[in-house]
Amino acid sequence: MKSLEQPRGRFALTNGRVVLPNEVVTGQAVVVEGDKIAGIADVGSFGSEVETIDAGGRLITPGLIDLHTHGALGHTFNEPTAEAFAVITEENARRGVTSLLATLATAPIPDLVRCLEFGREWMDKPREGARVLGMHLESPYISPAQKGALDPANLRAPDDGTPDVLLGHHDVLKIMVLAPELPGALELVAKLVKLGIVPAAGHTSAQDKQVMAAIRVGLRHVTHIWSAMSTTIRQGPWRKPGLLECALLLDGLSVEMIADNKHLPPTLIKLAYKCIGAGRLCIISDATSGAGLAEGARFGMGSMEYEVRDGVGMMFDRTAFAGSTTLVNQMIPILTDVVGVPLIEAVRMLTLTPARVIGVDSRKGSLEPGKDADLAIFNDDWTAWRTMIGGQWAYEQTSDE
Repeated sequence: MKSLEQPRGRFALTNGRVVLPNEVVTGQAVVVEGDKIAGIADVGSFGSEVETIDAGGRLITPGLIDLHTHGALGHTFNEPTAEAFAVITEENARRGVTSLLATLATAPIPDLVRCLEFGREWMDKPREGARVLGMHLESPYISPAQKGALDPANLRAPDDGTPDVLLGHHDVLKIMVLAPELPGALELVAKLVKLGIVPAAGHTSAQDKQVMAAIRVGLRHVTHIWSAMSTTIRQGPWRKPGLLECALLLDGLSVEMIADNKHLPPTLIKLAYKCIGAGRLCIISDATSGAGLAEGARFGMGSMEYEVRDGVGMMFDRTAFAGSTTLVNQMIPILTDVVGVPLIEAVRMLTLTPARVIGVDSRKGSLEPGKDADLAIFNDDWTAWRTMIGGQWAYEQTSDE
């Protein structure tokens, strides 16, 4: 990433439409000092000693936070290399994403351990690009019937002793996905809670009673609604609800949604927003290494190979999507223009709500005094004009972009 001219001392971002938690304001400046937001102030209320940066009427939002992203531009976080992590995090910064969870797909246990160890090393030092706040593991402990595009060769049961190997890296693990119906799953959920890891239900065939049992021991998050997820079935004359109905109904669950207009049609996106609301619903990319690649490009994750087709990742036999190829900034106009979500709530689902899920909302997720100076300035088409992380520019659009 090119070296950018950085602001010095106290400065103010002016002439923007500032997206605050409950309103969009004009005529107000975002004042930054060091690596923190100092306040939201009237333009003209500060002296000439404060440098001003003209946003040109663009939208100023909190930095976007993607809790579930696997990769971009031919790389994934399942590659424990500096090149892979740098390419993915810098591409995210170019899209206005300031923080993310490096998401790992199911893989052999030794491979996952190497990725977790590298993730720890990456987080220990200052880096360019979006900040990695931790790791999100789509674990081996999922239902074969709901594996989606994940490699079935790596699936395991949570009572086989291997979770403790992974939990040895609990300091970097933020979210772990599992199927609540598997043997040993409830015990694993309880361990995750004790270690401060968010237990998430996903890639599951669980019925509602099994989901409820997991909630009682600490389950509180749901992976990509409608994707690889159980729903109502009939057993004889009886209807048996699944995880989908629990996600739509239960206030204690936060829920992820891929809003690329491919995984879900607008009707389902509207239904999720209506039932769950912006306070519980997180927009995620679930981006794979295919994100940013051209139509027809092939990409891989572990031993599996997929292709970019019709603007989304696909398995070659077309039996399942293989993650998204859309990063989260491109999902905002889908939410606002196609689905009809108010701008403030669309931004909330990409900022403050995901920050709350992983417990960083006291310092990230909104433009409020004392919070980290993580923000993005967007053009009207939701391409990023500039991205700031910790009071420093991480990306600036050039004239040829």
